[in-house]
Amino acid sequence: MDAIPLEALLGALVVLLVLSGFFSGSETSMMAVNRYRLKTLTRAGHRGAQLAEKLLAKTDTLLSTILIGNNLVNSAAAALVTVITFRLFGESELALTLGTLTVTFLILVFSEVTPKVIGASWPERIAPVISYPLTLLASLLRPVIWFVNLFVQAQLRLFRLNPSAASDRSMGVEELRTVLAESGSLLPSQQRSILTNLFDLQDVTVDDAMLPRSQIEAIDIASKPEEILRQLSTSHHARLPVYQDEPNNVIGMLHVRRALARRPDEEFDIETFRGWLREPYFIPSGTSLYVQLTQFQATRQSLGLVVDEYGELLGLVTVEDILEEIVGEFTAVLPGGQSAGNMQPDGSYLVDGAASLRELNRKLKLHFPLDGPRTLNGLLLEHLEAMPEAGVSVLIAGYPVEVVQVQERMVKTAKIGARRPNN
Repeated sequence: MDAIPLEALLGALVVLLVLSGFFSGSETSMMAVNRYRLKTLTRAGHRGAQLAEKLLAKTDTLLSTILIGNNLVNSAAAALVTVITFRLFGESELALTLGTLTVTFLILVFSEVTPKVIGASWPERIAPVISYPLTLLASLLRPVIWFVNLFVQAQLRLFRLNPSAASDRSMGVEELRTVLAESGSLLPSQQRSILTNLFDLQDVTVDDAMLPRSQIEAIDIASKPEEILRQLSTSHHARLPVYQDEPNNVIGMLHVRRALARRPDEEFDIETFRGWLREPYFIPSGTSLYVQLTQFQATRQSLGLVVDEYGELLGLVTVEDILEEIVGEFTAVLPGGQSAGNMQPDGSYLVDGAASLRELNRKLKLHFPLDGPRTLNGLLLEHLEAMPEAGVSVLIAGYPVEVVQVQERMVKTAKIGARRPNN
């Protein structure tokens, strides 16, 4: 060693530190790499990503390769620094102490912290590149790795540990929600909203999306023929429920266009009218939107009547209602013909009492509770515990809500003010 020039020793030390940094950065980047992004690159035919996936499939082999190389290089660097120190300052305890401190500093700064920070910051860029030399090194060190892993596996069995059982990287719904929430600019906000709404379909029921019974336009088959024809000619819907005696007794669904397609000189016949009716499709209350969407697809239906356990009609839901829960509203109009909220000069919103709380929350960015009543009218009745009167105000979820207009014991119009901070 004395015959080797000092410059050559210093050059060898630099090489060893670089190699140590390579192994340290490799370990961090391989462990921090996004497995799902790596799978995407693999499917696209990226060779480096394919090698990285193979290495990560055998974590024990990967870590053994990196740690064997890192420890050998660090040990060689420590020995080399000792030689250089003795060469410069002579063989003494002071020189040995200086050598130990120097090699510790060099390895810590240049071979550990800096490479690990770089590896953790850009793992998707680094992992596919370093997988080439790591794969070659793993092949060369295979006998050594096998021997080392014998002792590793023996210790794991001794402590009854099973790494394969603990390495499940599958993602559940909540994890996927978090990924979407943290996607930031990588995913447009509209697409992120649609994907998030898809997860909610299992928790949202048809009761939350349906048109309430009181707002359903229907035909009474007992009405006079001219009244039925007038209602058909002025209807804005493609299909209408037809009932007999009382609205709860729906006997069929009518395609309005088919009824209006009769010849002008053809006399309106109630029995012919009955023949145009199709059997109504009923949906049990409480059915999740996800289940109902699959049912619509299986039965080739696009509209259903929601009924409770007693067969009482509660409302009407369509495929469009479910799609709106996913992609957002196709129209800015709420039940009753009002917009989502008419903003007033003071910043408050004038809304329909029949408006769905879910729609108000979504459109106006409010935070009304959804675990009780489904409409603003129902929420006001629950809080007032009495028949509503115009001019009465109540604070709900921090929002001052004033009853503006009452019609037939129901809140027709209400004004929602800005949310007040919690005291």
